[in-house]
This record gives sequence, C-alpha cells and structure tokens, in this order.
Amino acid sequence: VQLQASGGGLVQTGGSLRLSCVAPIDMFNIIDMGWWRQTPGDRRELVARITRGGDTDYADSVKGRFTISRDNAKNTVNLHISNLKPEDTAVYYCNGVIAGRPFVSWGQGTLVTVSS
Repeated sequence: VQLQASGGGLVQTGGSLRLSCVAPIDMFNIIDMGWWRQTPGDRRELVARITRGGDTDYADSVKGRFTISRDNAKNTVNLHISNLKPEDTAVYYCNGVIAGRPFVSWGQGTLVTVSS
C-alpha cells in the first residue's frame, strides 16, 4: 500500500496551499494520519499528525501556519499550509503514523516550492 499526496506547487512567500491524500479505508479508520516533509539532504520530518478522534499536533516549525484535518467520509487527510516561507520548500508526504513512525512504505510525495 502506498499513499499518493497531491496539491503541491510553486507559491510565493506568504502564500498558501492545500495538500490532500486519500488513504485506504482500513488504514484510515484504525490509526493516526500524518504529513511529513523532506528537503534534499535532510531526513524526512513529521510536521503534522491527526488522531482518529481529530486531535492534532504539529512540529514547532509549522505551528500556527499548518492545519491538518481529516474527512472521514472520503478517507482523506488534508494539510492546509499558509504563510509559507522559503524554508518550507520540500516534498510533502502523507502516511499513517505509529509511534511517530510511518505505517507503510512511502508513496509519491508532492513538491511544494516557495519563492522568495
């Protein structure tokens, strides 16, 4: 199973984007979901997580700017990213989250590029 993220693009500093990811229903209903990002040469970083009950937590670097949500009717997890900065430039991935680690192998991410 691999999850495919979508919604990335090129945006100016201060802009916003909405990323989306559809998960298999059996995964979506039993575990937390999260968004990671990775820049060249860096490790993949978990930036946002949402529990089955809708509780959320965020990496300090994105708090107040990123909002994770889930649409239970569509098995979709979204990430609204706003007030973007050049350092947010990365490939963004979604996955299930177990103890802070990815649940399945990585699918295709979506590239977010923030121009200064």
